[in-house]
Amino acid sequence: MGAIVFNVTTAALMVMMVNCGLSVVGRDTLRGRPLPWAAIALTALAVGGVLLQQVWSGAMDALDGDPSKSGWWREFTSVFMQNGGLFGGLWNLASLAAVAALATWYWGGPLTLGFFLAGIVLPGRIDDLLGLGDGPSTDPRNFAGSSGATYFLGATLALAFLTRTRLPKEIALAAGVPALGLAMWIAQENGHGLVSVYGFALAGAVWLVRRLRRRAATQAA
Repeated sequence: MGAIVFNVTTAALMVMMVNCGLSVVGRDTLRGRPLPWAAIALTALAVGGVLLQQVWSGAMDALDGDPSKSGWWREFTSVFMQNGGLFGGLWNLASLAAVAALATWYWGGPLTLGFFLAGIVLPGRIDDLLGLGDGPSTDPRNFAGSSGATYFLGATLALAFLTRTRLPKEIALAAGVPALGLAMWIAQENGHGLVSVYGFALAGAVWLVRRLRRRAATQAA
């Protein structure tokens, strides 16, 4: 039963983030938007990682993020390995493609890639700084998988939506992402929730810096 609740809440959090992204980008504008090259690149890397696993039996051992093994590259290559079985792998690929596309259309390609990279390198370091866990135990990837960085990136869409709406129902949806994420971490030690809180907070900092810079530019003009 616990595993079912874990999976349901994890999926619900992703659905909330995708809905935030669709709302902030504009559901009726998707067909007219340009190809999201950053999303295509990230998804292609993830698909390439899965294909590599199929043709090379040693791919996981060589590229996963097991801290007991040496190799600086593991922190990055492990994101493009999948270890959640068929359904888990498909879910990770589909959610990465959707979230990265929406993020590219809202934030632009460079910032989307920057957020994704931050989703790889920051969570573990923040965990260590705050004393929230012992190494990879708080990492939803469990040594491999793209879900951690994807949920981090998805939470930036919730922050974006929160800054663009005044409707109580929509505010509740956007603010519900970090709220549910924190609840998932407290109740389940679900790392997907914790990295979502981190992504939301980083996006808030980026949004604030952008706003202050625009205000300064306006006053200078």
